[in-house]
Amino acid sequence: MAERNGKEKTVVFNRRASHDYFLEDRYECGIQLTGTEIKSIRAGKVQFKDSYISIYKGEAWIKGMHISNYSYGNIFNVDEERDRKLLLHKEEIRKIYDNIRMKGYTVVPVRMYLKNGRAKLEIALAKGKNLYDKRQSDKIRDAKREMEKALKFH
Repeated sequence: MAERNGKEKTVVFNRRASHDYFLEDRYECGIQLTGTEIKSIRAGKVQFKDSYISIYKGEAWIKGMHISNYSYGNIFNVDEERDRKLLLHKEEIRKIYDNIRMKGYTVVPVRMYLKNGRAKLEIALAKGKNLYDKRQSDKIRDAKREMEKALKFH
């Protein structure tokens, strides 16, 4: 959990998204939570594995995101992988929907963070990478790592 600035605290980061996709436009949105989900988020019990965003009847939903039950919870615990509504402006939803429909983008969650005590989700319009794109990204990352290593010892 890293801090970006004084009021943002990253809870979970989706490294897989930047490996599998070219991330383009990013959006900040809220999440509609119930019961003790915010307590689990503050404890860092969130996973993005296989999660994605879909738009249905003019509303954005995140599907497949796992928020573990709060260990000290009670009857207010809910299903861990239920669909959760994302809180975005209608114009943002319309823009995202047009890009998905016309240009072949997908929308993936990039990171979840706490901002002023509220859970926020950063989502991004993404285009899939081919295998050779992933290899190229790996080469660039490895070259940077080698350069940093060489500079560190000199």
